[in-house]
Amino acid sequence: MYFASDFHLGTPNAASSLERERRIVRWLTEAARDAAAIYLLGDIFDFWFEYRHAIPRGFIRLQGKLAELTDAGIPVVFFTGNHDMWMFDYFTKELNIPILRHPVSQRIGGHQFHIGHGDGLGPGDHTYKVLKRVFASPVAQWLFARLHPNLGIGIANRWSRRSRLQNGAADEQYFGEDEWLLTYCREVEQQFPHEYYVFGHRHLPLDVEVVPGSRYVNLGEWVNYCSYGVYDGNQLALQHYEQ
Repeated sequence: MYFASDFHLGTPNAASSLERERRIVRWLTEAARDAAAIYLLGDIFDFWFEYRHAIPRGFIRLQGKLAELTDAGIPVVFFTGNHDMWMFDYFTKELNIPILRHPVSQRIGGHQFHIGHGDGLGPGDHTYKVLKRVFASPVAQWLFARLHPNLGIGIANRWSRRSRLQNGAADEQYFGEDEWLLTYCREVEQQFPHEYYVFGHRHLPLDVEVVPGSRYVNLGEWVNYCSYGVYDGNQLALQHYEQ
Protein backbone atom coordinates (compact mmCIF):
# COMPACT_ATOMS: atom_id res chain seq x y z
CA MET A 1 0.00 0.00 0.00
CA TYR A 2 1.28 3.44 -0.95
CA PHE A 3 0.31 6.71 0.76
CA ALA A 4 1.10 10.25 -0.43
CA SER A 5 -0.29 13.73 0.06
CA ASP A 6 0.28 17.43 -0.52
CA PHE A 7 1.52 17.50 -4.11
CA HIS A 8 0.15 21.08 -4.32
CA LEU A 9 0.13 20.97 -8.10
CA GLY A 10 -0.28 24.48 -9.48
CA THR A 11 2.08 26.22 -7.07
CA PRO A 12 4.30 28.22 -7.01
CA ASN A 13 4.33 28.54 -10.81
CA ALA A 14 3.48 26.53 -13.91
CA ALA A 15 7.05 25.43 -14.69
CA SER A 16 7.91 24.00 -11.26
CA SER A 17 4.45 22.47 -10.93
CA LEU A 18 4.88 20.68 -14.27
CA GLU A 19 8.29 19.34 -13.23
CA ARG A 20 6.76 18.09 -9.96
CA GLU A 21 3.84 16.51 -11.80
CA ARG A 22 6.22 14.56 -14.04
CA ARG A 23 8.13 13.34 -10.98
CA ILE A 24 4.88 12.22 -9.35
CA VAL A 25 3.89 10.34 -12.50
CA ARG A 26 7.26 8.56 -12.49
CA TRP A 27 6.72 7.61 -8.85
CA LEU A 28 3.22 6.29 -9.58
CA THR A 29 4.59 4.26 -12.50
CA GLU A 30 7.13 2.61 -10.18
CA ALA A 31 4.58 2.11 -7.40
CA ALA A 32 2.22 0.38 -9.82
CA ARG A 33 4.66 -2.52 -10.15
CA ASP A 34 3.60 -3.94 -6.77
CA ALA A 35 0.82 -1.65 -5.46
CA ALA A 36 -2.24 -3.29 -3.95
CA ALA A 37 -3.74 0.20 -3.55
CA ILE A 38 -2.70 3.86 -3.60
CA TYR A 39 -4.05 6.41 -1.13
CA LEU A 40 -3.84 10.12 -1.97
CA LEU A 41 -4.44 12.09 1.21
CA GLY A 42 -5.44 15.53 -0.01
CA ASP A 43 -4.02 18.82 -1.26
CA ILE A 44 -3.04 17.01 -4.43
CA PHE A 45 -3.95 20.27 -6.17
CA ASP A 46 -3.21 23.70 -4.78
CA PHE A 47 -6.74 24.57 -5.86
CA TRP A 48 -9.54 22.57 -7.41
CA PHE A 49 -13.16 23.38 -8.20
CA GLU A 50 -15.44 21.36 -10.43
CA TYR A 51 -17.94 23.36 -12.40
CA ARG A 52 -20.71 21.35 -14.00
CA HIS A 53 -18.99 21.46 -17.39
CA ALA A 54 -15.43 22.56 -16.56
CA ILE A 55 -12.48 21.66 -14.35
CA PRO A 56 -9.23 23.56 -13.71
CA ARG A 57 -6.83 23.61 -16.63
CA GLY A 58 -3.74 21.40 -16.49
CA PHE A 59 -2.65 18.35 -14.48
CA ILE A 60 -3.53 16.09 -17.41
CA ARG A 61 -0.46 13.88 -16.92
CA LEU A 62 -1.52 12.99 -13.40
CA GLN A 63 -5.11 12.37 -14.44
CA GLY A 64 -3.98 10.16 -17.31
CA LYS A 65 -1.72 8.12 -15.00
CA LEU A 66 -4.50 7.69 -12.45
CA ALA A 67 -6.84 6.50 -15.20
CA GLU A 68 -4.18 4.03 -16.32
CA LEU A 69 -3.85 2.70 -12.76
CA THR A 70 -7.54 2.22 -12.14
CA ASP A 71 -8.04 0.72 -15.62
CA ALA A 72 -5.35 -1.81 -14.66
CA GLY A 73 -7.33 -2.74 -11.54
CA ILE A 74 -5.21 -0.87 -8.96
CA PRO A 75 -7.55 0.87 -6.48
CA VAL A 76 -6.88 4.56 -5.90
CA VAL A 77 -8.53 6.36 -2.97
CA PHE A 78 -8.63 10.16 -2.80
CA PHE A 79 -9.16 12.16 0.41
CA THR A 80 -9.95 15.84 -0.03
CA GLY A 81 -7.72 18.39 1.67
CA ASN A 82 -8.22 22.02 2.55
CA HIS A 83 -6.93 23.11 -0.89
CA ASP A 84 -9.03 20.68 -2.96
CA MET A 85 -12.15 20.25 -0.84
CA TRP A 86 -14.32 21.33 -3.79
CA MET A 87 -14.01 18.01 -5.56
CA PHE A 88 -17.35 16.46 -6.43
CA ASP A 89 -17.92 13.53 -8.80
CA TYR A 90 -15.53 14.10 -11.72
CA PHE A 91 -12.81 11.75 -10.43
CA THR A 92 -15.36 9.15 -9.45
CA LYS A 93 -17.16 9.15 -12.79
CA GLU A 94 -14.15 9.59 -15.08
CA LEU A 95 -11.39 7.79 -13.17
CA ASN A 96 -13.28 5.38 -10.89
CA ILE A 97 -11.70 6.98 -7.82
CA PRO A 98 -13.80 7.38 -4.65
CA ILE A 99 -13.65 10.77 -2.95
CA LEU A 100 -13.54 10.74 0.88
CA ARG A 101 -14.03 13.90 2.94
CA HIS A 102 -13.41 12.69 6.49
CA PRO A 103 -10.87 10.44 8.22
CA VAL A 104 -11.67 6.74 8.14
CA SER A 105 -10.58 3.76 10.22
CA GLN A 106 -9.70 0.74 8.13
CA ARG A 107 -8.03 -2.60 8.71
CA ILE A 108 -5.22 -3.16 6.22
CA GLY A 109 -3.32 -6.40 6.43
CA GLY A 110 -2.94 -7.18 10.10
CA HIS A 111 -3.04 -3.56 11.32
CA GLN A 112 -5.68 -0.96 12.11
CA PHE A 113 -5.21 2.36 10.29
CA HIS A 114 -6.81 5.77 10.81
CA ILE A 115 -6.38 7.77 7.59
CA GLY A 116 -7.23 11.31 6.53
CA HIS A 117 -5.85 14.62 5.32
CA GLY A 118 -5.57 16.17 8.78
CA ASP A 119 -7.04 19.65 8.42
CA GLY A 120 -9.40 20.86 11.12
CA LEU A 121 -8.57 18.03 13.54
CA GLY A 122 -7.43 18.37 17.12
CA PRO A 123 -7.38 21.49 19.30
CA GLY A 124 -7.09 25.10 18.14
CA ASP A 125 -7.25 26.62 14.64
CA HIS A 126 -10.79 27.82 15.27
CA THR A 127 -10.75 30.38 12.45
CA TYR A 128 -9.99 27.73 9.85
CA LYS A 129 -12.62 25.39 11.29
CA VAL A 130 -15.25 28.09 10.81
CA LEU A 131 -14.01 28.79 7.26
CA LYS A 132 -14.10 25.08 6.45
CA ARG A 133 -17.76 24.86 7.46
CA VAL A 134 -18.50 27.85 5.23
CA PHE A 135 -16.58 26.45 2.25
CA ALA A 136 -18.20 23.04 2.67
CA SER A 137 -21.71 24.48 2.63
CA PRO A 138 -23.80 23.87 -0.52
CA VAL A 139 -24.75 27.56 -0.53
CA ALA A 140 -21.10 28.71 -0.73
CA GLN A 141 -20.38 26.16 -3.46
CA TRP A 142 -23.46 27.23 -5.44
CA LEU A 143 -22.49 30.91 -5.19
CA PHE A 144 -18.90 30.25 -6.29
CA ALA A 145 -20.14 28.20 -9.23
CA ARG A 146 -22.00 31.30 -10.47
CA LEU A 147 -18.63 32.95 -11.17
CA HIS A 148 -17.18 32.44 -14.62
CA PRO A 149 -14.29 29.90 -14.38
CA ASN A 150 -11.77 32.48 -15.62
CA LEU A 151 -12.67 34.73 -12.69
CA GLY A 152 -13.44 32.15 -10.03
CA ILE A 153 -10.39 29.95 -10.56
CA GLY A 154 -8.14 33.02 -10.91
CA ILE A 155 -9.30 34.45 -7.58
CA ALA A 156 -9.03 31.07 -5.84
CA ASN A 157 -5.52 30.41 -7.16
CA ARG A 158 -4.27 33.74 -5.82
CA TRP A 159 -5.92 33.05 -2.42
CA SER A 160 -4.46 29.54 -2.27
CA ARG A 161 -0.90 30.60 -3.09
CA ARG A 162 -0.97 33.48 -0.62
CA SER A 163 -2.25 31.16 2.12
CA ARG A 164 0.59 28.70 1.54
CA LEU A 165 3.20 31.48 1.62
CA GLN A 166 1.79 32.92 4.84
CA ASN A 167 1.81 29.56 6.59
CA GLY A 168 5.15 28.39 5.22
CA ALA A 169 7.18 29.17 8.35
CA ALA A 170 4.76 27.26 10.59
CA ASP A 171 4.93 24.29 8.23
CA GLU A 172 8.66 23.94 8.99
CA GLN A 173 8.22 23.71 12.77
CA TYR A 174 7.73 20.57 14.81
CA PHE A 175 5.87 21.32 18.03
CA GLY A 176 6.61 18.12 19.93
CA GLU A 177 3.94 17.23 22.46
CA ASP A 178 1.95 20.27 21.29
CA GLU A 179 1.50 18.88 17.78
CA TRP A 180 -2.26 19.17 17.34
CA LEU A 181 -2.54 16.12 15.11
CA LEU A 182 -0.64 14.09 17.69
CA THR A 183 -3.13 15.28 20.29
CA TYR A 184 -5.97 14.22 18.00
CA CYS A 185 -4.41 10.77 17.54
CA ARG A 186 -4.14 10.27 21.29
CA GLU A 187 -7.76 11.27 21.77
CA VAL A 188 -8.90 8.77 19.14
CA GLU A 189 -6.61 6.10 20.58
CA GLN A 190 -8.41 6.32 23.92
CA GLN A 191 -11.67 5.42 22.18
CA PHE A 192 -10.42 2.86 19.66
CA PRO A 193 -6.84 1.62 19.30
CA HIS A 194 -4.97 1.85 15.98
CA GLU A 195 -1.47 0.83 15.04
CA TYR A 196 -1.11 3.64 12.50
CA TYR A 197 -2.48 7.17 12.14
CA VAL A 198 -1.65 8.45 8.66
CA PHE A 199 -2.14 12.10 7.68
CA GLY A 200 -0.81 14.83 5.42
CA HIS A 201 -1.46 18.57 5.76
CA ARG A 202 1.43 19.36 8.15
CA HIS A 203 4.04 19.32 5.34
CA LEU A 204 6.61 17.67 7.64
CA PRO A 205 7.52 13.99 7.29
CA LEU A 206 6.96 12.66 10.81
CA ASP A 207 6.92 9.27 12.51
CA VAL A 208 5.97 9.76 16.17
CA GLU A 209 4.81 7.39 18.89
CA VAL A 210 1.19 7.93 19.94
CA VAL A 211 1.32 5.27 22.67
CA PRO A 212 3.44 2.10 22.76
CA GLY A 213 2.48 0.05 19.71
CA SER A 214 0.83 2.98 17.90
CA ARG A 215 2.40 5.59 15.60
CA TYR A 216 1.40 8.87 13.99
CA VAL A 217 2.92 9.14 10.50
CA ASN A 218 2.73 12.39 8.58
CA LEU A 219 3.51 11.98 4.90
CA GLY A 220 5.10 15.40 4.38
CA GLU A 221 4.80 17.02 0.95
CA TRP A 222 6.25 17.02 -2.56
CA VAL A 223 7.34 20.64 -2.97
CA ASN A 224 10.46 20.06 -0.84
CA TYR A 225 10.53 16.49 0.47
CA CYS A 226 8.95 14.14 -2.11
CA SER A 227 8.06 11.90 0.83
CA TYR A 228 5.51 9.10 0.95
CA GLY A 229 4.55 6.07 2.99
CA VAL A 230 4.79 2.37 2.09
CA TYR A 231 3.03 -0.40 4.00
CA ASP A 232 4.37 -3.86 3.20
CA GLY A 233 2.00 -5.87 5.39
CA ASN A 234 4.35 -5.75 8.37
CA GLN A 235 5.09 -2.06 8.92
CA LEU A 236 4.51 1.42 7.51
CA ALA A 237 7.70 3.29 6.60
CA LEU A 238 8.38 6.80 5.29
CA GLN A 239 10.46 6.98 2.13
CA HIS A 240 11.66 9.73 -0.25
CA TYR A 241 11.49 9.66 -4.03
CA GLU A 242 14.66 11.07 -5.60
CA GLN A 243 14.28 10.48 -9.35
